[in-house]
Amino acid sequence: MTISHHPPEDLLADYAAGRLEEAHHLVVGVHVAECVRCARFVHAIEQLAGLALEDVPPVPMASDAFARVLSRIDDASEREVPPRPTNTGEVERDVPAALRNYRIGKPRRVAPGLSLRPIELSGSGKARAFLLRSAPGTRMLEHTHTGTELTLVLEGSFSHEGGRFGPGDFDYGDDEIDHRPIVGDEGPCVCLVAMTGDLRMNGLLGRLIGPFVRL
Repeated sequence: MTISHHPPEDLLADYAAGRLEEAHHLVVGVHVAECVRCARFVHAIEQLAGLALEDVPPVPMASDAFARVLSRIDDASEREVPPRPTNTGEVERDVPAALRNYRIGKPRRVAPGLSLRPIELSGSGKARAFLLRSAPGTRMLEHTHTGTELTLVLEGSFSHEGGRFGPGDFDYGDDEIDHRPIVGDEGPCVCLVAMTGDLRMNGLLGRLIGPFVRL
């Protein structure tokens, strides 16, 4: 797999520091698991953070702190662990292992050639995550975003003003970027997406149909 597009370094640093909310952490994490370059960067950030901790002066702890930690571990291990969600279907056979820990909803049509499957998250962040499947040759209207959109290609490809995005490639969109993705003709394009806000369609036609496109 040749990966040409990567997350911004500040996003990778936030991932390494655990500062991303769950949906963003999921998308960036799946990319990092497949990308040697980004995995090395994240590892370097984690090492720097570890060295910084060595310079932090020690803080006195209560005499029973260790016993309390062990007690909490015992309590957690005694709780019933719910069964891991099991997903079946064509999409799940091809998604990364990280997604198999999540419950994936049924497909729903959001626009001609586009269908969406929501991913159930455990956190309460503002970003939502979903799988987006686009039919070969699908051409979306030019649009921007009222929030942020992190897109990771799992299968197939799409292109826009920023280049061509194939399996493993990462695309970042926000309210400062206008683009018009076009799906490749080689087959369906399946993407893992984390998104805040909504799409904002450009042009008269976009404004007319925008209310009917909900990602």
